[in-house]
Order: sequence, then C-alpha cells, then structure tokens
Amino acid sequence: MKIIISPAKKMEECSDLFEPGGLPEFLSEAETLLSRLKAMTEPELKVLFKANDSITHENFLRFRSMELSRAQTPAVLAYVGIQYQYMAPKLFSYGQWEYVKEHLRILSGFYGILKPDDRVVPYRLEMQAKLPAGASGDLYGFWGRRLYEALIRDDRAPVIVNLASKEYSRSVEPYLEPGVRFVTCVFGVKSGGKVKVKATEAKMARGEMVRFMAEHGIEKEEELKGFSCLGYRFSEMESSRDTYVFLKETT
Repeated sequence: MKIIISPAKKMEECSDLFEPGGLPEFLSEAETLLSRLKAMTEPELKVLFKANDSITHENFLRFRSMELSRAQTPAVLAYVGIQYQYMAPKLFSYGQWEYVKEHLRILSGFYGILKPDDRVVPYRLEMQAKLPAGASGDLYGFWGRRLYEALIRDDRAPVIVNLASKEYSRSVEPYLEPGVRFVTCVFGVKSGGKVKVKATEAKMARGEMVRFMAEHGIEKEEELKGFSCLGYRFSEMESSRDTYVFLKETT
C-alpha cells in the first residue's frame, strides 16, 4: 500500500529531528528542471508562479544558488502547510516514522515523487505550472508515467490511497492499470443532498488521515473506514468501491 499526498507551497529547512535518508529517486530529472528554471528571467518566473514580486524574487535567488545534492531536510518535514500541520510529522514516534517511510509518498512538480526521508531543498514549482521541459510543454508530460510506476514497483497487489489534490493525483491516475486499486478519500459535508468539500477542512482531514494510518499501522484499505477524527465518519451510502467518503457531523 502506498499513500499519495500533495506538497505545500511554503517550505522550511529542518534537519535535527529525524535522520535524513538518501537523495530523491528522480534527482537527475530535478536537475534538468532546475537548469530550465535558472535560465528564466525574474519576470518569466513571476508569470510561471503566478506569484507576487516578493515570492518571485525569493525563488529567483534561491534557484541561482540551489545545489540539490547538498540537501539535508527530510521531505515530510520540509513542507509547511495545513495538511502537514495536522499530520504533525515532528511528533511521530519511531514506529510511526518507520510506517510513513514505507507507505507515504509526496508528489512533487519539481522532484517527481518523494519518500518522507528523502533530502530536499526548499523550492517553488507546482505540478500545474506551464514549464516547457524536455519535449513536453508542461510537467504532466515531463513526468509521464514515471511517478505511477515508482508507486507500484514494489507491491505485488498494489493499492494506492489517494489523499492528494486533483492537481497532483492527475500525475498518477491516467496511468492506472487493471489490478491496481486506487482509493480516493473525500472529506466533506452533506448539504442540499450533495457532498460538498471545503478546501481548508479537507487539507486538515488529509493530514489527520495520514496520522491515523501511521498510529494504527493501517495495511488494508478497508481499515480506512475506521477514521473518525475532526468529526468525520465514513459514509457507506455516499461511498463506492474506489471512493471513500467521510462526512463531517453537523449540529
């Protein structure tokens, strides 16, 4: 079983809690993207990032001095965002840390796919960014099916638990093959007869789900149905074989 999650835009360096692992699997591909980014002007990066001047300038300087091989921060500790706050990886026990190293994978526009302990540097590059790279006009084309193949490579009966946003799951889902189980978790509220998802609350729940899985050592997708954090409960009625819907209780 592999769990896929999205990265966060904001990142930090932190190398004193858990021992970092190796360098990312697709480091050479990241180097290719870095070369392309280094060749861009600051105004070009601003258009690519769709960001303000401050963020653009920070990353313009960051790319200029970036050395990927000198990274020291474990990936799951590098990202700063709501999902990661609720996952709270800095509070993982040894057993929980070992669990996520085996099962959790972070999808990344820049690095492709990351293990929690892969050593990374702070960067900014969303998967949906229109960055011409190689023979492709965007990052979905650049990465192709490589991320999917990396996910299923070591599993005899692959199960992918999708906790990623659509922007990132799109880099995996089109390549699914028969025999590969892909279970998407949806966190929402029932309103007007429909399930509605609130982005911020969904991010919170995704982080809590990773923590729940690590705390309980989840190995089978059926065990996900026991999740009951933040007021969510599994809804048999709204769910299907490949979509597990968790509804938040309202008063």
